[in-house]
Formats: sequence, C-alpha cells, structure tokens
Amino acid sequence: MELPFYLSYKEFESHYYDNLEKWFEEYHNTSEIDFLKSLTDMYRPYLYYNFGNDRVQTDASIQIKDCFFPYYEKIGLSFCTSCENGKEKKNSKNNINHVFEWKTITMMEYAQHILDKVNRHFTKKSISPKEENVLDYINNYEIITSKEGAGYCVNYNLHQQTIPFLKAYLPCYGQTVNIAVYRDFIFSVVQIANFIDQKLKAVQAIEATIYSKLKSDARFKVQMSHQFLTMCN
Repeated sequence: MELPFYLSYKEFESHYYDNLEKWFEEYHNTSEIDFLKSLTDMYRPYLYYNFGNDRVQTDASIQIKDCFFPYYEKIGLSFCTSCENGKEKKNSKNNINHVFEWKTITMMEYAQHILDKVNRHFTKKSISPKEENVLDYINNYEIITSKEGAGYCVNYNLHQQTIPFLKAYLPCYGQTVNIAVYRDFIFSVVQIANFIDQKLKAVQAIEATIYSKLKSDARFKVQMSHQFLTMCN
C-alpha cells in the first residue's frame, strides 16, 4: 500500500483512521504499530533532533551535487558526465574533469528543480504541459538524471526518497511550486511527528518514535565527529 504523504497537519489528522483502515484491509497480519512505523519512515527525513531544545524540529532540506567545470570561464558550459548517482565515472583522456561541491537546498528548491526538468522535457518533445500530468514524469530516469550543463546533478537513488513529497507537493500542471503550501508543510511536519509519536507512546513503542530515532541518530553523529577529531589530533 502506498501511503499518502500529507503537507498539512489537518489533512493528515483527518485522514489518519481512513488510511489505517485501508492498511488493515491490505495487510491482515499487521498492527497499528506497523502502520505508524511506516509513517515514521515517511516523515523522519524532514526532521532533526535539536540538542539545545531537546525536541524535534523541521529540516526540509536535501544535499545535492552542484556540478561545475575547471576553467569554465574559458571553455563555457558542457555536459556533467562525471557525477552520477553517488559513483564517479572514470575519466578517460578525452573527458573533461568535472568538479562538484555539495550544496544543501530546501525541498522547495529541489521540487522546483525537478519541475523545471520535466517542463524542459515537455518543451523538447513538443508536449503540451496542459495535456500531460507532471507527476507521471517525476521519476523518469532519463529526465531526472539528464544533464543540461553546469548545475545540480540529481542522484537517482536519493531521489527515490523524495517521491512521496514530490507527489504531494508538485502541481499536476504548471511551471511553479506553491510557496504557501510549502510554508504550511514546514509548520505541519513537526505536528505530524508529534501525532505519530503520541500514538506510538500510547502502545508502549517509545523506541520507535521519531523523537527517539532522531535523538539516537544525532548522538551517533556527535560520537563519530568526536572520534574523527581525536584521530586527526
């Protein structure tokens, strides 16, 4: 069952029991805890644990490779051939050595980038954007990983994690994303997380809460950072 991703807390709350019922209809030998764990996996990527406030907060961002070229002022733009889904292609003598840096952008910027790719595909293929649904193309490998010169290079594997959000956020037709809807999501995602956690606490599954998992992840990152600094010293 593909669980719907909600950008508004009100929508999430109002549809919770309907989705839970559908879950039970499809998965007979399951429990509400399993349902809540699936929801946790959906919303956790857009949150982080704040040590200072001891609470979960919104972090709707994604890391992406911003590809550019050595001496690009002289040679102009070219195709980004060396940054592909986390694995660098081996450069031959005839290839340009591309350079990239990691950049953190908001999910709204990422969504707009994907929308631009789809609309450029429509233009190239002379497809009317009023006739084709944008959502039918947001996971097309060739479109999503296409290179238009210097700029963002999408990791297709990482892109898979963003599909539920993109399906909920991107317009079916059009060229711009809705800032107001995104702003609502920024405020709603913490409320959604709190709702999920309260449900998990009610069934004594505290270790499965978003709060517990994010806090554990944050502690692990701190420990790894300390170990790295110790090795460097």
